[in-house]
Amino acid sequence: MLGTLVGIHITNFLGLTMLLVLWIILFKFTHLLIMLLRHEPLIGWAIGPLGITIMSLHEPTAFYIWLDVLCPALVSAALLHLGLFTSLSPITLPHRPLIEIITIAIAVLLTSTGDVLNALRDLRYPLWGEARILRSIQTVRATWAKIHFTPFGYSYLNDHFGANPTDLLQAL
Repeated sequence: MLGTLVGIHITNFLGLTMLLVLWIILFKFTHLLIMLLRHEPLIGWAIGPLGITIMSLHEPTAFYIWLDVLCPALVSAALLHLGLFTSLSPITLPHRPLIEIITIAIAVLLTSTGDVLNALRDLRYPLWGEARILRSIQTVRATWAKIHFTPFGYSYLNDHFGANPTDLLQAL
């Protein structure tokens, strides 16, 4: 084990930083693409420190729930494999299959554990309509994100809650 730790060298710190930033951006972008792939009416979106969150009206099917877990995890694993264990790597790691598997598995677990927990919550306690919108707004507001509503979102909030987005956000 000591030989493994001694064999790790950072050859390009800026490259490692860019790899980590690219890893997070592509992971979040894959989530965004899966959400947009559903073609559902959008209430709005939120931009915050944890990325972009899309608020939709309907609960996704089990297929899309698991697709939203698996696709970002696969993108994350592929990017990490290319970024850490090829000649492009900004860090020198031992090229042993067990080390590669453990490194990628730990990184994917770090990024995808929340997705798996959210998927299990959505499958066990599905929400739709007003309850889904209110939960999404509360979750997004907890991260200090800026919420932007679509024209459909404005009309939906007015019809179902009798309030405009500003009033609803102040009430929550």
